[in-house]
Amino acid sequence: MGSVVSAIGRGINAIISAIANVILTIVSAITYIIVAIFDVITDILCCRCFGSRRRKMRSGKTRYRRYGSSRY
Repeated sequence: MGSVVSAIGRGINAIISAIANVILTIVSAITYIIVAIFDVITDILCCRCFGSRRRKMRSGKTRYRRYGSSRY
């Protein structure tokens, strides 16, 4: 009789663990999506606020890379 109760307990434990894992997966996916949305929003805001500064820096870096690669 004790083994039957123990088997039922293990089955209930397995079901609860499976449900908990599904809930954790759903929560982590929702969190990932929210973080990605905020990253996109901050990228858009940073490009609008600091776009002119970044363009000047990028053009300077590409100039040095182009000429710097031929020098040793």
